[in-house]
Amino acid sequence: MQVQAYLFFSGNCEEAIRFYGEALGARVDMLMRYKDSPEPPPPGMVPPGFDDKVMHAAIRIGESVVMLSDDCTGQARFGGFSLSVAAADTAEAARLFAALSDGGDIQMPLGPTFWSPAFGMLTDRFGVGWMVNVADGAAG
Repeated sequence: MQVQAYLFFSGNCEEAIRFYGEALGARVDMLMRYKDSPEPPPPGMVPPGFDDKVMHAAIRIGESVVMLSDDCTGQARFGGFSLSVAAADTAEAARLFAALSDGGDIQMPLGPTFWSPAFGMLTDRFGVGWMVNVADGAAG
């Protein structure tokens, strides 16, 4: 069994994909736009102007896959969760934290804790919560 995150954006999914590519080295495994769907959506399901928006995408961040799309219901919002990134060492944690927090909000600055030489929490510019963590013993 595998559990994967699926993020719904408010029309800016493609911008988020580019941002995660720059910040995390994410690679696009798959991207389909609403206009490329092999079946037309039910009438009224997709708002006007959504043809070029992302219907479904999968990005690879390290060994993980995160799925994303532009929410055509207008209900997209993030809350009650954070994505956790395991950095190899404190230098990588600092780089990832700085990149993800660019244009976002820091809830807990990156720093040492009793469980990690570097841990921090932030919300990125798209409203997605992130935790950056280095496993204990990987002070680097």
